[in-house]
Amino acid sequence: MAHIIFWEKPGCQGNCRQKEILIASGHELDVRDLLTESWNPEILSLFFGERPLDDCFNPTNPRIKSGELVPAAITRQEALEMMVAEPLLIVRPLMQVGHQRLAGFDVGQVHNWIGLSLASVGERDPKNCPCVTTAVAS
Repeated sequence: MAHIIFWEKPGCQGNCRQKEILIASGHELDVRDLLTESWNPEILSLFFGERPLDDCFNPTNPRIKSGELVPAAITRQEALEMMVAEPLLIVRPLMQVGHQRLAGFDVGQVHNWIGLSLASVGERDPKNCPCVTTAVAS
């Protein structure tokens, strides 16, 4: 069992599901608001390590999806500064156990890091927020 500091976007369905998986796996969570935390480039870079820049951005952010912001076209330092100014650009969640940090929720990576009850994961990949679709009645 790990004590995890878990930074989320409040109300995010994906983060809600990720927390459920972690709790079902026996972990304790200290949940914090990603949007109100006082980030700086140095601290954020600890969560990303040497990951490719594209993996550090929230792929569901409208600026990324629309092509307005192309992560491959900016430097790592510029990316970190943008994320400090606009935390919704950061891939979620950010997690910390002791001095170890991780960004995003790749099931295999999280399982290898702290252990997960894989039966609690379910069929839907909890990496990103689910798409919400609405059926139109005829």
